[in-house]
Amino acid sequence: MRTAGACCCRRARSRSSSGPVAPPRSRRCGKLSSHENPVDAEALPCVCGDPPLVSPYALAAIWAVGGGAAGWAVRWGSVKLARLEGLEPGSKRWQIFGPPVLCALVFAIYAFEITPFPLLVLRSLFGLVLVQVIFFDFEHRLILDRVIFPSMVLALLVSLSPLVSSRLGLWQQPWWTGIAMGLAAGLLFLVLALAGSALFKAEALGFGDVKLALFMGLLLGWPYTFTAMFYGVFLAGLISIGVIVWRRSMKGTSS
Repeated sequence: MRTAGACCCRRARSRSSSGPVAPPRSRRCGKLSSHENPVDAEALPCVCGDPPLVSPYALAAIWAVGGGAAGWAVRWGSVKLARLEGLEPGSKRWQIFGPPVLCALVFAIYAFEITPFPLLVLRSLFGLVLVQVIFFDFEHRLILDRVIFPSMVLALLVSLSPLVSSRLGLWQQPWWTGIAMGLAAGLLFLVLALAGSALFKAEALGFGDVKLALFMGLLLGWPYTFTAMFYGVFLAGLISIGVIVWRRSMKGTSS
């Protein structure tokens, strides 16, 4: 009799009608060990676990709606923070609708790719932080300490979570990799900022970028920090080219 829902299939076999019954042997489903006879043994298929209660597409759609609502909260908080800093928040469409749209997209991708719910919530929270940093930096050329410092502390606690319990599943790397990558990324951007100021007599990178690199290192660890940096520089270059082309086209139409 075959049963589904267990990851190990057991089979009992009798050597003879009157002889003793051999104890059941446990092995991986669908695989035979090297000492077993493939003709004598039978590899049984196995269904592991119960099917999910919610379709991944439905979960992604539901989580995207929550991400859009969280994006509106990010925009509202950014307006309040800008006024606390003595800055005037913008009213352009990308400034208003950009955070909700991007948060909805990020949340949908996370819900489709990440299955453990605590990890999904944590990654989504960090996604909100990055969306706020991106749009606030584009709008005001500033990364706020009151946003990035608490985020760094939370990322540090997550990287140290294996020291408390490995069952939390919030950090899949050795606990020290987040700290090491955070320090390495922050030091790299600090050197680039100082070198840019010395060579070009202008601020090539601000200290906000240094703190953001430190946060990314704490959050992503090895080797994803450098991957994120590469894509960040690549996307920033594309956006800069797009802005230059758009401004030139606007000058051409106005003349």
